[in-house]
Amino acid sequence: MAAYSVPPVEELLSKRVQEMVLHGEEPLGPYICRSGDDVDEKEDIMDTSPIPIIDLNLLSSSTTSDNEREQELEKLGSALSSWGCFQGIAHGISASLLDKIRQVSREFFNQPMEEKNREVLEDYSEKMKMVTEITSKAMAKSLKLEEKCFLEQFGKQAQLHARFNYYSPCQRPDLVLGLKPHADGTGYTIILQDEVGLQVLKDGKWYTVPKNPTALLVLMGDQMEVMSNGIFKGLVHMVVSNSERDRISVAMFYTPELGKEIGPEDDLVNMDRPRIYKKVTDYAETHWKFYQRGLRALHTAHI
Repeated sequence: MAAYSVPPVEELLSKRVQEMVLHGEEPLGPYICRSGDDVDEKEDIMDTSPIPIIDLNLLSSSTTSDNEREQELEKLGSALSSWGCFQGIAHGISASLLDKIRQVSREFFNQPMEEKNREVLEDYSEKMKMVTEITSKAMAKSLKLEEKCFLEQFGKQAQLHARFNYYSPCQRPDLVLGLKPHADGTGYTIILQDEVGLQVLKDGKWYTVPKNPTALLVLMGDQMEVMSNGIFKGLVHMVVSNSERDRISVAMFYTPELGKEIGPEDDLVNMDRPRIYKKVTDYAETHWKFYQRGLRALHTAHI
């Protein structure tokens, strides 16, 4: 069974940002993206994204035909090797629960600090356990591996951490990023969003993730790239600001249990595809140290 925890309120909410919005203040220096720091103004940004949509029910239902399942597995493998993400539908979580999560997320940021209500995560977290199991098994099968191999790498005490994110309206969206470009240090991350704002990088172009109220966005992290020996790609992404509306999201970070060694699956290493990554332990800690310096840590896992 996976462990679940909610970060301290101080990590979930920057009171200063909300106060700036309420008082109509200009963004402070730490929030400003200086020219050339993170995003090249000349990089192409696409208004819409053709991010693949995967039907998780087709991958998990006993009534799915072998042909349908194989076709969806091929789509999944292609999505994760080329995009590093997909929008998951038919995941078994009701639209009403997704709406409730969004509602409570907004209430979370509108209440005084001491009144934050975390109980709503319980039902959602239980559903997330199911989604991570379906997703991990499907990813393995898409690579012709034993279906539980990735689950075994994550371990019996795999961690599933939740974080509420609030991105306020900004008077200078041309200068301010909601979240700087980065790849997650997770195995993978599952995101529920209410508005557009998240962008993903593919082939040098930024694509805006479209709004889909019933879909869960699944992003590959660095550790999944390691386990797949580079076949699945840890996705670089960012959040852009908007001058007219705010945005909330709920991110579930799925990482291996503490102290668990991970590495490329043996069946993915051969003469045609040599081992790219070495075995690593507690990579998330290494990732965080590099992230704080504006760097990516994946090179530390390269052979």
